[in-house]
Amino acid sequence: MSRYDSSSSPVARLVAESLAGQVSRRDILRRGAALGLAAPVLGLVLSARGRSVWAQDVAPGSTIVVPQGLRTDLQGQSVTAILADSTDPNGPFIEAAMKKFSEVTGATTNFIRGETSATNRLQAYRQQFAAQSSDIDVYQIDVIWPGVVAAHAIDLNEKLSDLAKQHFEAIIENNTVAGSLVGMPWFTDAGLFYYRTDLLEKYGLQPPTTWGELGQAAKTIQDGERAAAPDFVGFVWQGNAYEGLTCNGLEWQVSSGGGTIVDGDGNVTVNNPQAIAAFAMARGWVGNISPEGVTTYDEPQSMNVWTAGNAAFMRNWPYAFAGSQEVPAVAGKVGVSPLPKGDGPDARNADTLGGWQLMVSRYSKFPDAGVEFVKYMCSPELQTSFAVERSMLPTIAAVYDSPDVAAASEFIPRLKEVFQGGAVARPSSVTGDLYPEVSQVYFQTLNQILTGSVSPEEGAATMEEDIKSIMEEG
Repeated sequence: MSRYDSSSSPVARLVAESLAGQVSRRDILRRGAALGLAAPVLGLVLSARGRSVWAQDVAPGSTIVVPQGLRTDLQGQSVTAILADSTDPNGPFIEAAMKKFSEVTGATTNFIRGETSATNRLQAYRQQFAAQSSDIDVYQIDVIWPGVVAAHAIDLNEKLSDLAKQHFEAIIENNTVAGSLVGMPWFTDAGLFYYRTDLLEKYGLQPPTTWGELGQAAKTIQDGERAAAPDFVGFVWQGNAYEGLTCNGLEWQVSSGGGTIVDGDGNVTVNNPQAIAAFAMARGWVGNISPEGVTTYDEPQSMNVWTAGNAAFMRNWPYAFAGSQEVPAVAGKVGVSPLPKGDGPDARNADTLGGWQLMVSRYSKFPDAGVEFVKYMCSPELQTSFAVERSMLPTIAAVYDSPDVAAASEFIPRLKEVFQGGAVARPSSVTGDLYPEVSQVYFQTLNQILTGSVSPEEGAATMEEDIKSIMEEG
C-alpha cells in the first residue's frame, strides 16, 4: 500500500469520501464524532468537502498535452484498465485521459474501478491471474506488489526502456523483478519530515538533519511549550503494528547504515549493530519526546496531534502538507524536508517509497494497445497534467522542474531531492509473494521493541530467525 490500507482505517475512508463529495456534512460530523476526531482534523475533512474537487478550476483533463509518437493504428483493439477505487476523486481526470487516448490511437478504452481495500484488490487480481483472464489488460499495482504479480506481467523493458530511463532510478529498481520491468511508475509517495517553522525560530533552532539533532530539538521545544500546553510533544510518527511501522522502521534502519531488512540477493540483514541501535533510538523516543501512545498511532492519529498544534515534528506522507494548510493551529507554519539520517559512517537519508504503477497483463488479448496505454499514462506530459490538476507526485525528475507544476503547487518541486537521493524501497520485489509475511514479522516485532516487551537485541534476533524461516520455507 502506498500509505495505509483505507479499508482498515475508518478515518481514511471518511476523508476519501469527503474529497469525492460522497458524504454529507451531517454524516461527516456524526462519523467524525464517533471516531473521536479532534476538532482541527474534523474541520479539515469538512473543508475538503467544501472545496472544488479539482486542484485547478479547469475541466478534468483539459491541461493534457498528448505525447508525440503514440501509435495511431490501434483501431479494433481495446484497453480495459483498473485504475482507481470507488472513493478515488481522480476518476474524472482518468476518464478524460482515456478518452483522449482513444481519440489519438483508435483503441477503445474501458475504465474499471477496483476494490477500495488494497488487500482485497490484490486478492481479486490473484483470482484473475489464476484463471489467466483476459478481461483486464492494464492493472494499477501497489509499490509493494511487483514481486507478487511478476509472473503475470509483460516485461515493459522490451518496448518502453527509453521511457523507464526518465523515471526515478529507485522506483524503476523497485519495479524490476529478475531483470523484468513489471510495472511503469505512474505516481509516487514517500515518507517526509515535517517541522514547525515558528517554533524553530522561537527557540533559535535549525531544522534537524540527523536523528540526534531531532532528539535534542524535540526535547528543547517540548520542555518549553509544556508550560502553556501540557499535552505538547516533540515528535509524532506511526508506531502501531501494521505496514506503516515497516515504513518507519525501514527509514530508521537504512538511515543509520543498518541495511534493508532483506538485501537484493535475498539475504536477511536485519540483525546488525546499526539496525539494533536504530531500534533502540526509536524506543528511547517513546515516553520521552513522543507520547507513550505513539505505539498505537497510524497516519490519521499522528495527524490529529500535529494539526491540533501539539507537536514540533512529524513523520508522515506528502498528503499531510496540504492538510496542514487547512487548520489555523499550523497553517503557514510548516516546513518539510527529507527525513533525518543517522550519525554513523554509512548514514544517509532514507524515505520509504509509496505509490502506484501500471502493468500490462500477460493474458491480455491486446498487449500492443496495453503497452501503448502505459506509455501514454506514464509519460512526462500526462504526469505533468496529473500534478497540475490533481497534485499527484510525479515519478519523472523533469516534471518537478515544470513551470506549470510550480505554479499549481509550490510544494511538489521541493520533493524532487527526496526521490533522487533519499527514497528507499521496501524489500517487496526480492521477497515476492512472501513480502506480507516478512513485513508482518518485522512490524510486529518492532512494535514489541517499542513497547518494551523485548529488547532491541532480542527483537532483531527474532526478526532474523523468523524472516529466514519464511524465506527458506517459501
